[in-house]
Amino acid sequence: MNTIKIKNQDFKVSIPHELIEWKVKELADKINQDYQGKTPTVIVMLTGAFIFAADLIRKLNVPIELGFAKYSSYEGVETTGIVKEVIGATVSLEDKDVLIVEDIIDTGTTMKLVVPQFYYKGAKDVKIASLLRKPSKLRYPDLKVDYCGLDVPDKFLVGYGLDYDEEGRWMKDIYEPA
Repeated sequence: MNTIKIKNQDFKVSIPHELIEWKVKELADKINQDYQGKTPTVIVMLTGAFIFAADLIRKLNVPIELGFAKYSSYEGVETTGIVKEVIGATVSLEDKDVLIVEDIIDTGTTMKLVVPQFYYKGAKDVKIASLLRKPSKLRYPDLKVDYCGLDVPDKFLVGYGLDYDEEGRWMKDIYEPA
């Protein structure tokens, strides 16, 4: 499937599943190395990161505690710039090494809000793992993404958990507008 149609918009493959799988393994290897002898609390950012997180977690060989959180800042294909907490962290962060798993760091606004909140909730350490990052859109150059799979250009992306108005998450490749 090289092109698809979602809501009357055509999309073409941008990142094939084989490259995604390779990047997920590469990230898992680094996380395994960095967290050897520790039990990180992995907080999966819903809803977009769930597919990436599932693949990543299955490749980890360190024990983890798993939790979820949901923040929202998008309507359609555009960010509103306003971050809303829909679901806070579902597990205690007190004295924990926290690893936030995100699908994409776009402007960085959500992580700029979430990381200090997690420290305020008692986290000992907070790191970010993201499959994708858009360096040209980043509003916070000091935001550290500790584990990043790929830097991508400023294009709207859909597939592998990323959605277009809740459609397209299920696709194994990542697509961009055709």
